[in-house]
Amino acid sequence: MLKSNVGELAALATAFCWSLSATAFELSGKKVGSLSVNYIRLVTGFIFISVFTFFTRGYFLPIDATSKNWIFLSISGLIGFFIGDLFLFQSYLEVGSRVSMLIMATSPPIAALLGFIIFGEKLRLISILGMAITLLGIAIVILSKNPDEKKIKVTHSVKGLTYAFLGSLGQSVGLIFSKIGMGEYNPFAATQIRIIAGFISFTILFIYLKKWDDLKLALKDKKAMLGITIGSIFGPFVGVSLSLLSLQYTSAGISSTITSIVPVTIIPLSMLVFKEKIKLKEILGAITTVAGVAVLFLF
Repeated sequence: MLKSNVGELAALATAFCWSLSATAFELSGKKVGSLSVNYIRLVTGFIFISVFTFFTRGYFLPIDATSKNWIFLSISGLIGFFIGDLFLFQSYLEVGSRVSMLIMATSPPIAALLGFIIFGEKLRLISILGMAITLLGIAIVILSKNPDEKKIKVTHSVKGLTYAFLGSLGQSVGLIFSKIGMGEYNPFAATQIRIIAGFISFTILFIYLKKWDDLKLALKDKKAMLGITIGSIFGPFVGVSLSLLSLQYTSAGISSTITSIVPVTIIPLSMLVFKEKIKLKEILGAITTVAGVAVLFLF
């Protein structure tokens, strides 16, 4: 029974990994800033994946990639790992990783919509319903009605929510370019190329903003470095590995649906680590959001 459910269990483990990495990155970001966390975790994640590919493929670097692989995966890294994560990690500081991960649940609907526009993929009525349910779940969490003024208001930082949405958009567009650029190429090596593009982009940004002193201070902060290391292990390394393992043993729809429960699995961590008081409507909203993604993929 356990063996027959390897794909589903791997997807579930992926959700927990990403919940843990988001929490760890939020903790570190509050100590040393989101830019430094982004930069260091790319380096750390690259080292882990490179060692893994050396033992599994015989290549420490993706030297067997074609020019098409490099071009489109680099664009994917620029949009996803640089622009998208630049906004996402800042949203951790503005609204917290829990709300950010909730907004990131819009990534599958956005990807489906982009697939329809770019690749001409089918977008059925039930898929549109799934998107609507996902947005409803998010609305339950971030909106509330003022009983006195009888107006609906946003309960979280608009700037933070915007950052999280831009992060979700960056991830979705990045995945589209990954789909074009990866083809049959090894997904771990493809991730290496994406990380290289993100690393170069952040290096240019650090040079422009002259943030090297901030980076030095971050490297000296033991607690921040511990959080970044944990986040790098469970995020771009173990999380990605488990998600790929899941896809080998179960359908993409089931894998994506189970993985998308991060807005729910991150709730206990937020309560434990950040002492957040979670309202019942926020739990309901998170569950509704996940249900919307399930409708999008499974029906």
